[in-house]
This record gives sequence, C-alpha cells and structure tokens, in this order.
Amino acid sequence: MKVMVVGGGGREHAIIKKLKENKSITEIFALPGNGGMKDDATLVNIGAKDIEAQVEFAKANNIDYAVVAPDDPLVLGAVDALSDAGIPCFGPNKRAAIIEGSKVFSKNLMKKYNIPTAEYEVFNDKDEALKYLETAPIPTVIKADGLALGKGVIIAETLEDAKNAVISMMEDKVFGESGSNIVIEEFLTGPEVSVLAFCDGKTLKPMVSSMDHKRALDGDKGLNTGGMGTVAPNPYYTKDIAKQCMETIFLPTINAMNSENRSFKGCLYFGLMLTEKGPKVIEYNCRFGDPETQVVLPLLESDLFTIMQATTNGTLAETEVKFSKGAAACVVMASKGYPEKYESGFELKIDNSIADKVYIAGARLEDGILKTAGGRVLGVTDTAENLETALGKAYENLKLVQFENAFWRNDIGAKALKAIKGE
Repeated sequence: MKVMVVGGGGREHAIIKKLKENKSITEIFALPGNGGMKDDATLVNIGAKDIEAQVEFAKANNIDYAVVAPDDPLVLGAVDALSDAGIPCFGPNKRAAIIEGSKVFSKNLMKKYNIPTAEYEVFNDKDEALKYLETAPIPTVIKADGLALGKGVIIAETLEDAKNAVISMMEDKVFGESGSNIVIEEFLTGPEVSVLAFCDGKTLKPMVSSMDHKRALDGDKGLNTGGMGTVAPNPYYTKDIAKQCMETIFLPTINAMNSENRSFKGCLYFGLMLTEKGPKVIEYNCRFGDPETQVVLPLLESDLFTIMQATTNGTLAETEVKFSKGAAACVVMASKGYPEKYESGFELKIDNSIADKVYIAGARLEDGILKTAGGRVLGVTDTAENLETALGKAYENLKLVQFENAFWRNDIGAKALKAIKGE
C-alpha cells in the first residue's frame, strides 16, 4: 500500500517511522517532509496547506491512504478534499477540526455540555476586552481564537501584561486574523497533562499520557515554545484520574461533537490541568501533539496503521490499542535564540547508531549535506523500563548529535521524577 503523510516536522517523522513497521505499506511519501526524513520517506515538494496539489498528487500516484498531521490543513479541510477524491484519510474533517481551529467554539462547546474548563469571556472588541481586564482576576490567560503555531496563548502575570497581550493580538495583529476574537480566561493551577486519543466518531481509546515542557529555559523559565521536550507516562495522571477524565471529559466531548453534527475521527488531543477541583480542559487539539507524539508512539505496541484505518472505518471498538508499561523521554535540540531570532544553515551530524531514535523537525538537504533549517531542529527519544533510565539514555544520545549553536533544556522530566519519588 502507498501512504502519504502531510506535514514536515518531528511529529510527522515519528508517525512515518511508526508506520514503517507495517509490512503492507510499500511506500511512504512525505508532503513536504524535511531533509532529515529522506531515509524514511520519499520527499514531495508540496506544502502542508496546498490542498489542491495534495489531492492531485494522491490521485496521480494511486495513494491508498493519507495521514493529515498538522492543524492548518485539517482546519482548512484537507481531509474533506482528499476523501471527496476517494482517498481514505486519518484526521478529522473541517467541521470537526474547528475544535482546535476556534478557541471560542471549543470554550462554548464545553460550557454548553458541562465539560469542566476554566471560566472565560469572549471578546471581538479591543476596548471591551481592556475594560473587562480592570476587574478580572490576575494572573489571567489571553488566547487568540484561531491557530497561531501553538503560540497564541499568553499567561499574563500583571494587569499591564494582560493589556499588552490584548493590544498585541487585537490591534497589532501579531497572530494575524487569529487574534480578531480573543478568549480571556481564568488562570488555573496544578500539574498539566497531555492525553492523545484515537477516535472513530463513536469510540475513543486514549493513548499513554505525557508531560510537555513548553518554556525555552531550565526551571520553566523563558518564553513559551512549541515544546522543548516530553516524557511519558505522566506520573500525575493516575488510574483514578484517568477514569474521571473518561467520564467527565473524554466521552462527553465525543458525544458533544456528535450532538453538534461534527463527528470527530482521528486523533483528539486533550490538554488538561489537574486542579484542586478536579481535571479541567485547557485546550483541545485536532491532531497529534508535537513533541508528545515523539514519546507516545515509541511506547505503542499495537500497529499504528491498523489503528488509523480503524478510526477511518469506524471499527476502533474492535481494534487493539496497547502500550508498553515502560517510559519514554524526548529532549528537543533547538537553535540558539529560539523561539525568537535564530540562525540556521549549520551542518547537522547524527551518529548512525541513534538514527532510529532521532525525530527531525527542522532540516534541509543542501548538495547532499544535511543542514539545520528551523528553531526546533530535532528531538532525541529513548525508552526504558522506567523514566529515570529513559531520560539518562536520551541525554546520553544528545552527545551523538552535533550542530553549531545548539541548545536544549537540561531538566526535562525533572518534575516527573520528583512526582514519582513523592517529593
């Protein structure tokens, strides 16, 4: 079978490596992929948002199945277009992808169906938003309504920070039209948990939980990023909490989407906060998280392609979704200066002994030489029977990757280890 994967980052590299385990797949195409994926997929120079070209390529090359991984093409309707052309897909259609495409939609959905989340207000007028902030509890959270490369959320510690966030989104348009409407919501505290779940519109099967590290610097300092590392499972996510989430969040969300005639198929990402009042939803994503995918899929023992087909065909209830009892850790290597200004174009050297443990996000081929081409360059992942060993192996493997101006956090998993030890 011929499979095409839309997207070009570390998440897509992790998906492609896992799909390769299925022997019925004869060829995998990455659209557009990146230079670091050349040994795992055939690279096709078609952008993730060029849906028309994706459809033409799929038809011309007799593609049997398509995986649409990033948020942009999902929200733009890539799955609809490919499905209409007769190409079965993994991922939600446009109507369902709005759960990530609009924060206003998702917050209103949760309110309507009593799914626990932070208190909030929605604004489409800057002056009204600024006026509301005068009486709002601080700290507060300001969110752009639309997609913003995972960066459209600002935690404002002071009233001045909150006002500046509103002005930057609504007046300065730092996130373009995504900031035309904003959500101002209650600041929640507690451990954060990411739970990805396979869905076929009726059945939902959660994957192993994970913990992301969003801040750029050690000690959770610095600017928010797309993610500097992850560990799985998340020690704060106990069996009791998992049961509670299934009953109060996961199934109610699937049922709510069905009630709105927006049946969700694919991977639904739940960003959760474990508050004193119980688990609450911080955000939904309509796809695999990045870099959560890089620790979740290495622990998947069942066949990913079989599961993906089951989400498309509505047969997830009868399909095995099994994860190992071990742990995984991913440390992201980024370009110095990320997430703001950074240089790229440096030669990237990866020792062959760890090639299967490296998920490349930002690289390009130049005259046969692999060079850096992004802020987050790659993630180094390893697995073990316990988290401490997995982290040790991942950090040891970092020494086998070289490029100029590389930086990474040295404390990925530190909080998780403390939780495991009861500290």
